[in-house]
Amino acid sequence: MARTPNIHGGGARTNANGLRFEQTTSLEDALENARYKVYGTEVYNGKKLIGLSVPKNKIYTCFLEPNGIDYTYYNSKKWLPDECFIHLENKVAYIIEKKFQNCEGSVDEKLPGCHFKKLEYEKLFAPLNFQVEYLYVFNDWFLKDKYKDTLEYIEMMDCRFFFNEIPLNFLGL
Repeated sequence: MARTPNIHGGGARTNANGLRFEQTTSLEDALENARYKVYGTEVYNGKKLIGLSVPKNKIYTCFLEPNGIDYTYYNSKKWLPDECFIHLENKVAYIIEKKFQNCEGSVDEKLPGCHFKKLEYEKLFAPLNFQVEYLYVFNDWFLKDKYKDTLEYIEMMDCRFFFNEIPLNFLGL
């Protein structure tokens, strides 16, 4: 079912608008539209298990904890990504954060934190010999010239960004 983001609001409606944007960029929907099968958190290419789609707390309950990782040994805080695709074949965890904005606000100031968060996730996945890719999915608001320096910084910190969609080819699919 096609979804349409709410492009109006701001202020008190920012969280609601952000949630709608997050829902229109669903990893599970993108996988299913590309003909992968998703059962719970497991992602299959035909009959072959290729990865896990584990948003928010499921990154811990469905992958890290069953693999013996107690986050408190590595991080002082539990980080909850908007989405995470754990590619079991190439051993990469793709941390996906979605940022929606349609008026001036505080999201801008959070973007340079990508490097810190990537390092925190790397500590969690290193004992399992998984690499981490940290990426943002932005709406068109962040195409404005005033974000040029921020976008350059994100790339300098070896993080990535995309606009309006989850790039399955970047996820090794």
